[in-house]
Amino acid sequence: MDHEALEKRKKTIYSLLCDDFYVPMKAKEMAMLLQIPKSQRAELQEVLDALVADGKADVSKKGKYSKAKHHFVTGVFESHPKGFGFLRMEEGEDIYIPESEVHGAMHLDTVQVKIMPSTGGKRKEGSIVKILEHGVTKVVGYYEQSKNFGFVVPDNQKIANDIFIPIERSKGAVSGHKVVCEITDYGRDGRKPEGKIVEILGHVNDPGVDILSIVKAYDLPIEFSEKILNQAERVAKEVSEADMAGRMDIRDWQTVTIDGEDAKDLDDAITLTEEDGIYTLGVHIADVTNYVQEHSALDVEAEKRGTSVYLVDRVIPMLPHTLSNGICSLNQGENRLALSCIMKFDDKGKLLDHVIAETVVRVDRRMSYTSVKKILQEQDEKERAEYEELIPMFERMEKLAAILRKKRMKRGSIDFDFPETKIILDKKGNPVDIRPYERNVATKIIEDFMLAANETVAEDYFWQEIPFVYRTHENPDEEKIQKLSTFINNFGYSMHIAKDEVHPKELQKLLEQIDGTPEEPLISRLTLRSMKQAKYTVDCTGHFGLAAKYYCHFTSPIRRYPDLQIHRIIKENLRGRMNDTRKAHYEKILPEVALHASKRERLAEEAERETDKLKKVEYMSQHIGETFEGVISGVTRYGMYVELANTIEGMIRVTDLTDDYYNYSEETYELIGEVTNKHYKLGQRLKIRVKDTDTFMRTIDFELAEEEDGKGKYQADREQ
Repeated sequence: MDHEALEKRKKTIYSLLCDDFYVPMKAKEMAMLLQIPKSQRAELQEVLDALVADGKADVSKKGKYSKAKHHFVTGVFESHPKGFGFLRMEEGEDIYIPESEVHGAMHLDTVQVKIMPSTGGKRKEGSIVKILEHGVTKVVGYYEQSKNFGFVVPDNQKIANDIFIPIERSKGAVSGHKVVCEITDYGRDGRKPEGKIVEILGHVNDPGVDILSIVKAYDLPIEFSEKILNQAERVAKEVSEADMAGRMDIRDWQTVTIDGEDAKDLDDAITLTEEDGIYTLGVHIADVTNYVQEHSALDVEAEKRGTSVYLVDRVIPMLPHTLSNGICSLNQGENRLALSCIMKFDDKGKLLDHVIAETVVRVDRRMSYTSVKKILQEQDEKERAEYEELIPMFERMEKLAAILRKKRMKRGSIDFDFPETKIILDKKGNPVDIRPYERNVATKIIEDFMLAANETVAEDYFWQEIPFVYRTHENPDEEKIQKLSTFINNFGYSMHIAKDEVHPKELQKLLEQIDGTPEEPLISRLTLRSMKQAKYTVDCTGHFGLAAKYYCHFTSPIRRYPDLQIHRIIKENLRGRMNDTRKAHYEKILPEVALHASKRERLAEEAERETDKLKKVEYMSQHIGETFEGVISGVTRYGMYVELANTIEGMIRVTDLTDDYYNYSEETYELIGEVTNKHYKLGQRLKIRVKDTDTFMRTIDFELAEEEDGKGKYQADREQ
């Protein structure tokens, strides 16, 4: 049932539970009382389950429902290696769970929590009363063998207990193997969890086993089944005359793709002409839905994966390579089916007109960002001679992109220019170089054109009132914004906050003011941390960071399922098939599609971050004792994080600050020496020395390079 109907029925059933004459009864008895026919009893069960999940109803061991006696909330438990944890809430503040109140719950379990009476502290505390669902069923870790049994030490530090493995369930694993272990008994009351080995990944030192361990830990599907591969082979036929029939044929338009040198899934092509100050920009996107039909095995698998995952040494694609690198890739000189958004802009960047159409394209040249940068920025003669016939179009692109960017900035779009990381590995998977990957003129051109197409499509479908998947970014948390506002006042900056809300333009103005100042790294980071994460939703609530009322993801259907989903909706609409039945179908399925895609995106980001972190630790283990310059990127009561120019981050622990006893100030994000009054604050530049690394914990320890080795007077006094 849809969200509105569920909420309405929850109110009805909850009022029954609260009635003074109500006695606890089973779902079946309740159905009889309310005269609910057998055909609708599954819906009643859905409502009861939702009330239990909300903490408004209790269910006894005999299955009888009653109004909840305490204030319960339900959420996902996130454990900390030290034993305590937090209940992560969809909305509102997370709830702290002390170690004594965890009651056997494991990391990522869905749990019911009783809110504890307030102790006057800042945060809410809770006690886990019921484990509703175990979040972790398989664990990746290091196997250690004893005489008659073995155990797995989990890679994930948040899983506090080792897992006991009976010898007959060890699959022949030996000490030093990285393994996947399935939990068979979660243990409680001091008993360790028990499991069985289901896969041996290899020895801990074998090349690639480190990344494979992360892939398995995040349960990322690597291989495609035979059925799916066969289906991909069957549909990946060359474009025929029949395929092109009825489509807008734009093969004679001058067309390019611009991507990274190593990209193989080219899903967007660009055309651009200009006449009398009017630009006609075509953003042509691979028509993936022509090959991935709804409910096919390919579609089910793509939806399950949600996104392609780009790890440091491999890509785990959403679709098989036959499609993603073949018929769905807009390869040079090949006829390809596309879904195009063709927009007309004036010389101020105002959208005058647009058309969305099914097209046939043929790319003239496959360009790289580096090559376009050489042509436009470096005026490289050799490169300009090679692509002479395309130069006028590239120059038009640079001009239009600048116009669109200026217009976006004028309305308040926020542009964080933090560099990404480029990690170079040798053939054995060892990191040989790590450096920042900066945006350039070419990457910005593509970025600006993709944003324009995404906005245009989202606004079009919003006003047509057709069910759709939008990309939304909520306004920042008002408490975080107030804190940021108070903090920047210390530097003489201010921002206007109206009705506890801030307009993105205010944050953009702030970033412009601090550009090039010593406090820029500090305030940029704090501004970014005050923002929420973007997600997929069925409601078009706008994108705060882009200052856009309408936004969606339309431009990457090869690697993102929401894009593929909205392509399907657009094509049905273009073909006149979007009737009431189809609208009802999409209204029913899209909330789950959006939620699942958001979850898969988070998971992919975490896996990508973990693999990067691992390779950074490996890289720095080759540089122990060396000195670097960095900037303080985070401050906690335990120490401070320092980020180097190559994007690697390490920690200087308070215990290694040898000249004083340091206190942490939560208001100013500083460590302050009690005696010396030394201040270490976010954004400050420091010289550091690499002290140590730990590949298992994925940590890098730094120490101050300016200070002498050995403990200073105050540190020694403190330890006595």
